[in-house]
Formats: sequence, C-alpha cells, structure tokens
Amino acid sequence: MKQAAFGEDNPHRSPREQLLGPMIDAIAQTMDLYGANYSFGQLYGIMFFEDKPMTLEEMKQVMNMSKSNMSYGVRSLIASRMVTKLEEKRERKELYAAETDFFQAFRNFFTLKLQREIDVMQEAMGTAVPELQALIDAEDTPEEERQACLKDLDKLKHAAEYYVWLQQFVSGLAEGTVFGGGLPGTE
Repeated sequence: MKQAAFGEDNPHRSPREQLLGPMIDAIAQTMDLYGANYSFGQLYGIMFFEDKPMTLEEMKQVMNMSKSNMSYGVRSLIASRMVTKLEEKRERKELYAAETDFFQAFRNFFTLKLQREIDVMQEAMGTAVPELQALIDAEDTPEEERQACLKDLDKLKHAAEYYVWLQQFVSGLAEGTVFGGGLPGTE
C-alpha cells in the first residue's frame, strides 16, 4: 500500500506540502517503473524537495515508517546513487542528501543498472561460448546437436556485439559524452 507523503493524512500540512504531495507521488511512481520500491521513491521525492540534509529520524517522522525500513530504504537509495551519506553530522546523527540534478540522477541510476546487466551477461557468455564451441568441435556430438549449438553460438556472437555497444553507451553515459559532450543544462 502506498505510504502518505508529507503526512497526507495530516490536516495541518502547509500549502507547500499540499502542492508537493502529488509531485512526490509522481517521482515515486516513476521510480517504481524502473524497479525501485515505491516507498523508497517517495523518500527520494521528499528528500529531493528538502532544503537541507536529513537524518534517519527526520525521514522516519515524515514517512511514518520504522527506523529499520527507513535505514534499508536509505541504503537502497545510496546504492543507486540517488542519495549521498554526508561526512558531516548533526548532533552525532548521520546526514543524507538527495541528488537533485535529474540528469546526474539518471546517469547514476542507469550506468549502475546497465553495467550490472553487462557484467552478468558477459560472465555467462564467457562460460557458455567456449563450452558450445567444445560441443561443436567434439567428434562424438550428434549432427543435430552440433547444428543447434552453431545456431546458439551465432546468437551469442550477436549478443556479444550488443554488449560491446552497450558498454560504449554506458561508458559515454558515465563520462557525460552520450549527449554530445554534455548533459542538457550543463554546457
């Protein structure tokens, strides 16, 4: 079930909080499209509009979630580089801030996700290709099996070309060169 952002069930919300509620919900919905937990997307949205870093306790109060769930959500957002743990502290409590540049957030999120896909697939292909080739080359492989392996090997060679291209894309995205030398608004 969707959690109320900015305490939507709280009748004492400021006009700003009332206006930002649908925006935070939209951010959470779009992050959900990319596989991020809706509540964590909501947390990111809340942090996005904060003018200052937040502690876990502050997030817990705003989100009305347990501290353990909040901690897990923050760790998830840190792992996707949507949130940063700051070096400074407030009253000995850790401080966290959201990445507020959507272009940078996009780059961070997708370079991590796509690089993971590349690494997983290249590792699997690195194992499968030599084994398929060994089956093709083996004298005792039945001809029908050999032909099936040849087709599979051809598919994997095509996939390997794709992952070379995807790696170039991810590298360009990480370096900021995919968009013709820079991201919009950063020239």
